[in-house]
Amino acid sequence: MKTQASFTLRGRNPDVLTCIANLSNDEVFTPPEFANRMLDTLAEAWAADHDGASLWADKTVRFLDPCTKSGVFLREITSRLTLGLASVIPDLQERVNHILTKQVFGIGITRLTSLLARRSVYCSKHANSAHSVVREFDNDAGNIWFQRTKHTWINEKCKFCSASQTALDRGEGLETHAYAFIHTDNIKTRMAELFGNDMQFDVIIGNPPYQLGDGGGGGGASATPIYNLFVETALSLEPRYVVMITPSRWFSGGKGLDDFRDRMLRDHRFVKLVDFPQLYDVLTLPLDSVSHNRDHERA
Repeated sequence: MKTQASFTLRGRNPDVLTCIANLSNDEVFTPPEFANRMLDTLAEAWAADHDGASLWADKTVRFLDPCTKSGVFLREITSRLTLGLASVIPDLQERVNHILTKQVFGIGITRLTSLLARRSVYCSKHANSAHSVVREFDNDAGNIWFQRTKHTWINEKCKFCSASQTALDRGEGLETHAYAFIHTDNIKTRMAELFGNDMQFDVIIGNPPYQLGDGGGGGGASATPIYNLFVETALSLEPRYVVMITPSRWFSGGKGLDDFRDRMLRDHRFVKLVDFPQLYDVLTLPLDSVSHNRDHERA
């Protein structure tokens, strides 16, 4: 007689998102363990600002990952909301429908990662398929949007991200790495086009692409940082919280980061800075371990 394995044994199986390899230098996947530590810090800040209330028990909060790759942030947010809203929306299917249609949103950075993110969040790369855990989407993408975006070339550089036209002016079959979130003159109008006119995000969270080649040297010797553009664009949407992973090179400025550094240091809303001395220390150091060594590679 066949019997179903105990639910507790599922913990023995590795999370697929811990095993996946990074696709390129600008597509760095976030380990689920670290994503959850970021969400813990976010929840603590929310509770401190809302008289101890739980972020995950609020059915009105909207989350955006503007640079989703594996979908790990959106997946873990959905999991927490599914538990936290159990008493608010008792029916599980109704609860999942509400969370995934009203609260959780993403923008894929490439076509491949958008499909991966939908598979992680909806359990199907097609949000409206029979295999999707959502029953209310009438479109394939759901709330995880992707569309091939083009650079705007001026003097062989993109006016939005300074990418090299020589390197990234590609044919239709190749990714342009022109990330939609930072390739617009008006991000608020862009968000209204994608997600509706009344869209206001409470939390913007993610691990943005870090840099693009600027044509100044081969083998990645010259590259323009773009993570700062994601942070600045997120702030311009005026959410309640922005939580981002970035390299810590901006501590010392240079390479177009001087203005970003000055803004960050002057911004009175900057609550917490966590700096990790080594690239892989994100998996071993406590989140309250803070340092300001300007030689550190990643924050």
